[in-house]
Amino acid sequence: MDKIIVGLVEKVKLNGGEEVLARIDTGATNSSIDLTLASKLKLGPVIQSKLIKSANGTKLRPVIESEIEICNRKTKAHFNLADRSHMKYPVLIGQNVLKKGFLIDPAKEDKK
Repeated sequence: MDKIIVGLVEKVKLNGGEEVLARIDTGATNSSIDLTLASKLKLGPVIQSKLIKSANGTKLRPVIESEIEICNRKTKAHFNLADRSHMKYPVLIGQNVLKKGFLIDPAKEDKK
């Protein structure tokens, strides 16, 4: 499988919906989607709940499975749902997605 080079911020599509900006975070084990965005895109159903450690402490979060498209590559992955309204990016891409054939180049131009 060819590796796709991504920057620190990429445009992504969830379940073929509208494009949104996502933060690429190699330090995050799991990927996360803003609860409001997930509701708007009708993502779901919740398949499990998982204890997630973050800078704000440990919380039990709902987890969904969704298709995500990054740089024209589609893959399915699990995403935990969190209130990301106070954050710059509604989607965080973690290691569970990046391990599926992505390399990170911090010098790659931002997709703003």
